[in-house]
Amino acid sequence: MDQLYVVLQRASAIARTVPNRVADQFRRAKKHLPQTTEAERLVVQRVGQDLYRSALMDYWQGRCCVTGLAVPGLLRASHIKPWAKCQSDDERLDVFNGFLLAPHVDALFDDGWISFSDQGSLLVSDALPSAARTQLGVSPEWTIQNVKPAHVPYLMFHRANEFRKDSLFARREGSKEETA
Repeated sequence: MDQLYVVLQRASAIARTVPNRVADQFRRAKKHLPQTTEAERLVVQRVGQDLYRSALMDYWQGRCCVTGLAVPGLLRASHIKPWAKCQSDDERLDVFNGFLLAPHVDALFDDGWISFSDQGSLLVSDALPSAARTQLGVSPEWTIQNVKPAHVPYLMFHRANEFRKDSLFARREGSKEETA
């Protein structure tokens, strides 16, 4: 019975994160908000961000997809392709354009100090000093286990446009990945 509950709970979470579902919710909410001033546009953006965060909380089961941290107040809904660079609301609100991250992982990812391969392996910029890596706990064990094909275009964008260019794929024992 407990297993059935877990399976049904996961199925419900997946249903709530169907890519267009969040964008559709956003469009419905946006219809009732004014859009004439900058302050009002910020309210619209905040509504979208709240829906997006909720969808990522469901998709990643309330845990940082890198460290496993499960403290909702500390988790960040991080866009792979930044909000400002997205071409549409659908892209901004796509659950596959996001990771749920611990604050320090989010800061590293947003500023391009780290990225991830299409398979979820950690990539670390050579520009990130060794001492900083140690202080932040950056580890080759940091991987994202649940990378789906729909994440890949966003990850490719992040590596090409956000990730610091003086970087290499993190070398893992037995890994044959090429340099970025």
